[in-house]
Amino acid sequence: MNDLEKTITQLWEAGDDWREVMPVAQTHDAVRSAIGMLDRGEVRVAEVGDEVIVNEWLKLAILMWFRVQEMHIIEAGPFEYVDKLPLKKGYKAAGVRVVPGASARFGAYLAPTVVMMPSYVNIGAYVDEGTMIDTWATVASCAQIGKRVHLSGGVGIGGVLEPPEAVPVVVEDDCFVGSRCMIVNGARVRRGAKLGAGLIFTSNTPVIDSATGEEVARGVIPERAVVVQGTRMKEFPGGMFGLPCALILRTLAEGEVHDKLKLNALLREHDIVS
Repeated sequence: MNDLEKTITQLWEAGDDWREVMPVAQTHDAVRSAIGMLDRGEVRVAEVGDEVIVNEWLKLAILMWFRVQEMHIIEAGPFEYVDKLPLKKGYKAAGVRVVPGASARFGAYLAPTVVMMPSYVNIGAYVDEGTMIDTWATVASCAQIGKRVHLSGGVGIGGVLEPPEAVPVVVEDDCFVGSRCMIVNGARVRRGAKLGAGLIFTSNTPVIDSATGEEVARGVIPERAVVVQGTRMKEFPGGMFGLPCALILRTLAEGEVHDKLKLNALLREHDIVS
């Protein structure tokens, strides 16, 4: 545990008595230092590999920011906001394209070549190179988005701050997430997966292979899977009811390109769209 991690942990564990750990000015400096590291991409809330490892102390730093900071006025042109957290700045130097109407909070990392249409990225989020955040899409707190991802219009990527050990939403490299999809509650979308519009996916959502009817995963979209919203029937005392599931239509070959037009063609093949 490094010195900053130890300091943040001690401050958080002190609760309302955090002022007894160190002077207020030093507390502010320590918390801002941690959030600044997140903002620059020097650290991230979660390390993504075969497993997702959460760096809890960075979540504690975010929570500490809201505990120690006062509300203040933020002005952006003719607009006025009141918040505890400033907006992210320095997009041109970072190589990020930001269309008017888009905003990100300080503490969110946007890698070079990221494009933000009118959209929103919250503190603690990590968005890697070449990713498009399309119109009205939201990347919530601590979500981890890979390289060359397309988050289509209106996509909602859920966030999580508490409990600190909770795993955030992860969307890995080269994924396509169709319009109005909602990926929440620590769900994971593996590399190269393509999600049809309107999929609601949580950490408890079953993933069903359409060819066999078998459940192949829960809360994780497999690599290179082409997936749409489905319904699985389940019997309850009151009758049979349809529960949501993620339905795999096919799995792409390694290296196979599968753009939006091909996704639409596959949906028509299965009589899902006309």
